[in-house]
This record gives sequence, structure tokens and C-alpha cells, in this order.
Amino acid sequence: MSKAVKKIKVTYKDTPLSCPLPEDSKWDSHPKVMLPIEGNGFAKCPYCGTEYVLTGFDPDRSLHH
Repeated sequence: MSKAVKKIKVTYKDTPLSCPLPEDSKWDSHPKVMLPIEGNGFAKCPYCGTEYVLTGFDPDRSLHH
């Protein structure tokens, strides 16, 4: 039986994005990894498979920072 993929919506206030999130109850479940989400509005953790979606994604915003 496959495990359900965890999907989390984040905002620009959550960047730079890392997994696990600081408020995650399993914050020590795997090494902290930085996830580049600003470029396309989506990131997937290579350790746990959690998928992150950047709400309000603006592809031009990353060009201004």
C-alpha cells in the first residue's frame, strides 16, 4: 500500500523554503533541505516526497529579487 503524498500550500512569507518546516511536528524526521520554489511555484522534497505549492505564484517576482 502506498503512502499518501503530503501537499502543503505556502506563501512568499515562507521563503526561503525548507523541509521539514520549522513548525512540523516531525521537524527532525530527515535532514533539513532547502527547496527552490520561487522559480516555478512548486517544489518536492527529495527525502519525504512532500509537495509544496506557492500560492499567489508570480513568475516575474523572482526576477526582481
